[in-house]
Amino acid sequence: MLRRPGSIKLFEVAGIRVGVDGTWFVVLFVLIFLLSGSFRSALHSSDGVAYVTTVATVLLFFGSLILHEFGHAIAARRRGIGVSRIELFLFGGLTEMSRDARTPGEDFGIAVAGPAATFLVVLVCLAADLAIVGPQRLLHAVELDGTIPITPVLLSLSWLLPMNLLILCFNLVPAFPLDGGRIARAAVWRATGDRLRATRAAAKLGEGFAVLMAGIGIWLLLSYRSFTGLWLLAIAFLLGQSARSALLQTAVSARIGELRVSDIMDPQPVSIPAATAVTRALDEFLFRYGAAWLPVVDPGGHFLGIARRDRVQVAIDAGEGWLTIDSVLEGEDGAVMHVDADRPLTDVLSLESLGRLGAVMAVDHEGVLRGVVTAERVRRALQSVFGQGASSTSR
Repeated sequence: MLRRPGSIKLFEVAGIRVGVDGTWFVVLFVLIFLLSGSFRSALHSSDGVAYVTTVATVLLFFGSLILHEFGHAIAARRRGIGVSRIELFLFGGLTEMSRDARTPGEDFGIAVAGPAATFLVVLVCLAADLAIVGPQRLLHAVELDGTIPITPVLLSLSWLLPMNLLILCFNLVPAFPLDGGRIARAAVWRATGDRLRATRAAAKLGEGFAVLMAGIGIWLLLSYRSFTGLWLLAIAFLLGQSARSALLQTAVSARIGELRVSDIMDPQPVSIPAATAVTRALDEFLFRYGAAWLPVVDPGGHFLGIARRDRVQVAIDAGEGWLTIDSVLEGEDGAVMHVDADRPLTDVLSLESLGRLGAVMAVDHEGVLRGVVTAERVRRALQSVFGQGASSTSR
């Protein structure tokens, strides 16, 4: 899915930051509003019980989405890929990884892990429902047709079961950037040995699916004035935009070719030793080089994070100039700031820090800082590649 800006942190598990952005609250309140009436009718109880059941059910639903993303995160970590955060937003969630899959097997394993987690949630809900009402009355419980008594627990489970089943089926549609599209990409990648060709194929399927969803949304909106139609249109727009971005990225990747991060990085970056006092860091590094921020490294040269001039100044103003710079640095818990120096330049284009900081740190396989790739260097490299392509075409 599309990369999101800064979000509100909910909690952290195993070093993975879980957060939501502002649009998530829109979905939260809309779902509570839409469900509260039907839950009140199904329970035949007080407004308080119905409201608490509704809120708990919606929060459990979002919990299942987080579990889906943790499926991706765990699969990625098992393959040596760093995961910095998980975020929920208006139309779903995303798992931010330090790099893309390098083989079809990695791509498939990471893509299928999310639906596998959702399938596990479906099985848990199904087992709990069957334990409460038995197989003969399961359909009645899910349909809430009034033939069996409904308790808050049964109501919550009976809503979560079909919703997670719907999420599972939707995610398995072979259209990029859905998980099914990534699975399809892995299959084409394995068959052809060409990742760019596989991505183009999956992205074109994504565009087609987005058009189909938009058509259904327009039909529902015009024929029934249904809120679902408007929702489908919004999702179709997001999927189409993401698929087009993937197509654009494959075009850029094809033109860039074998260009690596090390080819365009500044190989002699200015960095601040972690043991440097805050006052000295401000005077001898940040002011001296006119920098809003600089990378911080440990005695072995390993990249630790960045020191921002305004944050350093706040520490000095508070009378804490004696602190060492590593006590006020900004780490990578919110966003990935580094990339392996031997990786393709295209890996840099997808990193949030390129836009937020205007640069990405280039490190070796041990995490030692080897250079800095600035947005200006990336822009010049792209201009050079595409300028040469245009010149060749004109000739």
